[in-house]
Amino acid sequence: MKRTDFVILGYMKLSVITYLIITTVILVAVIVFVAFEIPFHIIFFTTLLGQILFIYSIFKVLTDTYTTDKTFDDFYEDHPIKKESARFIHESQKKELPNDN
Repeated sequence: MKRTDFVILGYMKLSVITYLIITTVILVAVIVFVAFEIPFHIIFFTTLLGQILFIYSIFKVLTDTYTTDKTFDDFYEDHPIKKESARFIHESQKKELPNDN
């Protein structure tokens, strides 16, 4: 790597989700290490690293400066719900339903 590469990497800001992904990969690696009977000291230090990253990830999530203009009225972005006024059908659009009497 060139000297400028280190400068660029030094200014990169990792997002919160990146920390969570790295933590998840490390803790899943612990499970794989146990399944393949890797020596205990490697499992121990990988677990220790994963726990430290987990605590740091929680810290990053709680101190993140993320803001949004969404409210609970907007529900989920992938499955938005309509506003209350749009849910009801106007009286002129209702069809007569047969009476069961």
